Formats: sequence, structure tokens, C-alpha cells
Amino acid sequence: MAERKPITSWLTDMDGVLIHEGTPIPGADAFIKRLRDSGLPFLVLTNNSIYTARDLHARLRRMGLDVPVENIWTSALATAQFLDDQRPGGTAYVIGEAGLTTALHDIGYVLTDHDPDYVVLGETRTYSFEALTKAIRLINGGARFICTNPDETGPSAEGPLPATGSVAALITKATGKDPYFAGKPNPLMMRTGLNAIGAHSETSAMIGDRMDTDVLAGLEAGMQTFLVLTGLTTVADVDRYPFGPSHVVESIADLVDLIDLPDQVDQGKQTEKAGKPAT
Repeated sequence: MAERKPITSWLTDMDGVLIHEGTPIPGADAFIKRLRDSGLPFLVLTNNSIYTARDLHARLRRMGLDVPVENIWTSALATAQFLDDQRPGGTAYVIGEAGLTTALHDIGYVLTDHDPDYVVLGETRTYSFEALTKAIRLINGGARFICTNPDETGPSAEGPLPATGSVAALITKATGKDPYFAGKPNPLMMRTGLNAIGAHSETSAMIGDRMDTDVLAGLEAGMQTFLVLTGLTTVADVDRYPFGPSHVVESIADLVDLIDLPDQVDQGKQTEKAGKPAT
């Protein structure tokens, strides 16, 4: 097998990797600081479409994790990018929160329940029977069905909550129409994120706590993958899947030293140059 190129850009999931139920995971602050000191391009990703990148920046900063707004990539932003590429200036009926509606407004979409081009389903803690009924009727009337992510459950202090994927299954059952999921594990979210930071998959790594979304998305996008065991997946779970991560580590703390700082990169280049024969 060909040797992988050095990692020069990093993508990492948020929940289960950097934070857990509103608390930073030990080592997350050192990891983010090391990334920022390195100057390497990086993104913090989340399938959660509730919050805007600015909201998440503020929430993470209160926890001691200083992640710039431009380094946050959500399934809502990936969905908006996809729709802007597919049908610029379109219309959509949206079930979701500010993270999704703001992303669609920012690309010039009109949000309406009158003959929309798309029905877009995202995350919310207040799914209503009336809104779901309207979505079903609009899809049956010809609107295309888009979903921010396929996650069936989400975390909370009280236990798992039904998430976007579960609600999408209800709508599919009522309409016979499957949605297009823009978020992980769709490699579209990874590729649009890489494009946003000017990175290439061959020299990028994806860190996550879930095999079925994070690792699969990174694998299909052509990146190295790191599975951390601070979230939903255990070592025993890994063998249940027909694919595997490039590496399994206990936590994000184990990856801090893998990030090259500028002086280390310069030293590496000088060593490589010194080792080459004269021409």
C-alpha cells in the first residue's frame, strides 16, 4: 500500500470529540490551540443544523474552545451550498431552526409554503404535526425532499432524542419519497468543507466518534480517519462494520502532537532538502 502523504489539514466532528453534553473533552482545548498555532487549515463539523456558525462559535468559546466562525461547518451550510449549486435563487419550505433558515436566506432562497421547489427538513426540538403534515402534502405535490442529515437520534442530558433521520423516515413512509441527505456520511459535506478551506483530501484527516457518519464520510471522501472513543463508539463496535478507520485512539488528546507547528514543518523541509543528492 502506498504511504499516505503528511496531514496538512484537519477536519473534526464536534459532539463526542471536542465536547460532550456541553462540557469540553480533556485535550480539546490543547488540540484547537495547536491547530490555530500551526496555521494549518481546519474545520469543526457538526451534523446538527440548529445553530448558526456564529452561535456555535459563541457556545464553544464559553467552554474555553476558541474556534473562529470561518472554521465551523454545519450540515445546514452544506445543505445551503448544495441547493445553491442545484437551483440558485430557489424556494423552500423549511422545518428547522435558525441555523438552517439563516443559511438558506444567505444564499438568496425564499422560504415559503406556496409551491416551493424544495421541502428542507432540519433539526429542531419542536417538530409539529401541522408542519410535518404540510411537508408531506408539498412533497406529494411535487416538491423535492432534502434533509440536512440522517442522524436518527441526538444526545441530551436526559438521554437520546429523536433527530432528523427519524422524522425523515416518517415523511418517507407517508409520501413514498426518500430525501437527499446533505450531511455526513455524504462525502458532499466533506468535499464542500475542504473546498471552503482550500484543502485536498489526500493530505487531510477526519476525526470522529461515529463509524456510520464520521469515519464513513472521511473514508468516502478519500481522507485518513481517526476514531476517538469518547463518544458513541467502543472498540468492540468497530468490527461490526465492513470498513474501518485508519487509526483508533482514546481521545482527541492523543492527536495533539500529530499537528506540525510551522518550525517543525520548516525543519522537515530542510532535512528533506539536505538528504537529496546534488544535481
